[in-house]
Amino acid sequence: MTEHEGHGGHEGHGYSGDKARYLARLKRIEGQARGIHRMVEEDQYCIDVLTQISAVTSALRGVALALLDDHLEHCVADAAAAGGAEADAKLKEASAAIARLVRS
Repeated sequence: MTEHEGHGGHEGHGYSGDKARYLARLKRIEGQARGIHRMVEEDQYCIDVLTQISAVTSALRGVALALLDDHLEHCVADAAAAGGAEADAKLKEASAAIARLVRS
């Protein structure tokens, strides 16, 4: 078992139940990113490109926060209920993930 497989007894990860929704959101973001690429190729106005970059950044942040929420509700909560070293590890892992999101 890898360090990321220990998720407190859930089949899959915390986001597994919403996987289709996450994939749909990511596909939409991917399309937006391709649109930005096309805008630059077509020499679109700088502010219009920046506006689209802001939209993609916001959409990615939304996905990241939803994934973090799922992780806390499932993986971290289950590990905390079980206690011990796994709980400590999951809390440290979540804290590090939050720190990375805050820095980005």
